[in-house]
Amino acid sequence: MATHKRPRIDPLTIEVVELIGTVVARYHEEYEDAAAEHALTGAQARLLSLLSLEPLPMRRLAQQLKCEPSNVTGIVDRLEARGLVERRPDPADRRVKLAAATAEGRGVARGLRDSLNFAREPLAELSDEERLTLRDLLRRMLGTDGTER
Repeated sequence: MATHKRPRIDPLTIEVVELIGTVVARYHEEYEDAAAEHALTGAQARLLSLLSLEPLPMRRLAQQLKCEPSNVTGIVDRLEARGLVERRPDPADRRVKLAAATAEGRGVARGLRDSLNFAREPLAELSDEERLTLRDLLRRMLGTDGTER
């Protein structure tokens, strides 16, 4: 019979969870504000950021954004109308359409990334060793070694 490790519910764990929640809320708020400065919704900005890294099929975009493929189609349609995204055949399977950021879309995604300042100043106050430790702890919490995207 397998035993499951019970989550720790002590004052320190509660404080850490609350601090993580505050960081996440601030990040989302700043992300939404940065998206609005580029006349994008948060979902459009997230999709454009993903596509600035590599072209992706609609199904993968839906998985990464955790939404329905029909929602992704609508978001891509709106970004395509603005000239930020284009659809192209997948070279590996021409039946599949990839969504890809245009040069203008990559520029907007870069501007969006550059305008996210909320963590930069606090992180700049940490030493390289502290930032490495924070990164490694976050990776450990997520169960990744940092090689996944």
